[in-house]
Amino acid sequence: MEIHKTSWPMRILVFLLFVYLLAPVILVFPLSFSGDQVLRFPPSFWSTRWYSALFANSQMLQAFWTSLSLAAIVTALSIVIAVPAAWVMTRLTFAGRDLLFNLFTAPLLLPTIVLGLAILIVFASFGLLATMHGLVFAHLVVTLPYALRVLAVSLSTQDRACEEAARTLGAKPLTVFFRVTVPMLTPGIVAAAALCFLVSFDEVVITLFLTGPRISTLPVELYNYVYNQADPLVAAASALLILLTLAVIMIVERAMGLGKAFVK
Repeated sequence: MEIHKTSWPMRILVFLLFVYLLAPVILVFPLSFSGDQVLRFPPSFWSTRWYSALFANSQMLQAFWTSLSLAAIVTALSIVIAVPAAWVMTRLTFAGRDLLFNLFTAPLLLPTIVLGLAILIVFASFGLLATMHGLVFAHLVVTLPYALRVLAVSLSTQDRACEEAARTLGAKPLTVFFRVTVPMLTPGIVAAAALCFLVSFDEVVITLFLTGPRISTLPVELYNYVYNQADPLVAAASALLILLTLAVIMIVERAMGLGKAFVK
C-alpha cells in the first residue's frame, strides 16, 4: 500500500515532465493553423492559408524533394557500408580493432559546426560544394557512425549458435552471412535505417556549409526563411515534419515493434 501511495507523485512528476518536453512540439500545430500574418499564440483566428502558401512555394517543395531523395540515398549507402563493417568489428579479432571502431564513430563526438567547417575546407578542393554528391558524402560522415554503432550492438548481442550450426553443416561464409546473419540482423537494420533517414533529413548545420543557389535542403530553406521573416508558414512546415517523423516511427513499429528494433 505504501508503494502504491508514493507512486502517484512520481506519475504526476513524469506527466509534468512529458508536458514540459512536448509543449513546444504540441504548440506548433495550433500555430500552423493561425490566420495571423506573424507568429503569435493564441492565434486571433484560424485558417489553413499557410498550408496553402507552403504547397504553393516552389522553392520549399524543391528543397523538400531534395531532402527526401538525399536522405533515401544516404540511408541506403549507410546500411550497405555499415553492415559488413559492423560484422568485421564484432566477428573478427585483430590488432587495433577498438581504435578503428572509435575512429569510425568519432564524428559523433565532434561539434557539428567544427565538422561542417572541416568538410567545407576539404570539399572545396574537390569541387563538391553545392552538389548532390557533396551532400551525400557529407551526410554519410554523420550517419555512418550511427548505423555502425547500432548494428555493432545488434551483432554483438546475437546468438552465434545459428551461424556456427550453418558453418558446421557445410555452408560457405557468404551463405552464412546472407542467409543467417543478415536475417537475424533485420531489426537492427530497420532501426539503423530509420535513425539514418531522420538524421540526414534533419541535418542543417553541416548542410549550411555546402548548399548554394543551385541546391538546398528543406531544413536550410526553413532556416533562411526564419532568418528573413517569421510567419506561420514555418509552423506549417514544422507540423508536417513532425508527422513525417511519426510516420517513420510507426513504420518501424508496424514492421517489427520498437522494442525489437531498438532494443535487443
